[in-house]
Amino acid sequence: MAKCEYCGKSVTFGLKVSHSNRKTNRTWKPNIRKVKANVNGTHTTVSVCSRCLRSGKVERI
Repeated sequence: MAKCEYCGKSVTFGLKVSHSNRKTNRTWKPNIRKVKANVNGTHTTVSVCSRCLRSGKVERI
């Protein structure tokens, strides 16, 4: 599932608009990475977005 376990960022829906102004459905998915992290003193694999990794919210192993 494309969802960050820390900030809750998930799939966003919207419309793709062509040059002729036709509208079709599309999705934007967050940049999710599976990383090994230290969560409450235990080593687990978590799905987090790249923004949380860069900002230091996740303590990586």
